[in-house]
Amino acid sequence: MDAIEKDLLMQIADLHGVPDGAYNIRKNGELESRNTTANIDVVTKTDGKSGIDIFIKPGTKKESMHIPVIISKAGLQEVVYNDFYIGEDADVVIVAGCGIHNCGGVDMDSRHDGVHTFYVGKNAKVKYVEKHYGSGDGEGKNIMNPETVVHLEENAYMEMQTTQIKGVDSTKRITRADMKSGASFIVKEKLYTHGNQTADTDFVIDMNGENCRADVVSRSVAADKSVQRFVSTMNGNAPCYGHTECDAIIMDGASVTAAPCLSANDIDAELVHEAAIGKIAGEQLIKLMTLGLSEKEAEEQIIKGFLH
Repeated sequence: MDAIEKDLLMQIADLHGVPDGAYNIRKNGELESRNTTANIDVVTKTDGKSGIDIFIKPGTKKESMHIPVIISKAGLQEVVYNDFYIGEDADVVIVAGCGIHNCGGVDMDSRHDGVHTFYVGKNAKVKYVEKHYGSGDGEGKNIMNPETVVHLEENAYMEMQTTQIKGVDSTKRITRADMKSGASFIVKEKLYTHGNQTADTDFVIDMNGENCRADVVSRSVAADKSVQRFVSTMNGNAPCYGHTECDAIIMDGASVTAAPCLSANDIDAELVHEAAIGKIAGEQLIKLMTLGLSEKEAEEQIIKGFLH
């Protein structure tokens, strides 16, 4: 890898070299390197689709899987399908993400659409971390459209942390989940847009099992003339608890739309939503500026703390 590709890998997966454990690194539409372990197997798809199948054995504990994607070739566009089969009682961490560096012209958009489907077995626990990052000084756009589909069996647990760092011109972020009895689904989204970027987030969660629980929290900052749209739908189809929250800071000439939607289809479904959109408080800026920061530096510190 060259210096640009190494920087992309560091930005999206905190990797400074080859990771420990199982991994699959994809570069410019092709396999760069791969490693499996006794408990985690990675297989190239054979159904005609581009992507991989990941099989995690039941009972696997304290193991990790890295599956970053990097694109440094201007104009490259791809759709990748990755399916995860997590066995019963497993407890694993999966680190994904996509980094694009595009120095191409106006007709040289680079695009990665990643469709990740999780089959999480009974009593299994998964922490899934996904980062998106774009760079480059050309006129070609960086486009990323992540789609995540989650199937949670009885008492399964999944925590999903998604972060869009910067440099992504357009993104459509789709998440679908269905949950059985006792399952838990926790989502923490962090999003920053600037310039003329657009970001659409769409969650639909079907809470089908007794005592299942879902908690979706999105924190975002929209600056310049960027546009964000957040839609979250929770369907309580059994005795369950669901919470969805959108908290956004709006700056300059940006636009943010938040549309949480709750549907209770059981008398014991407890569903809660929160949405707040506002500018940075003037007293926060003044307080930091009295410590010697410029207005811009103060804004940066407030945004950093908000998205932490």
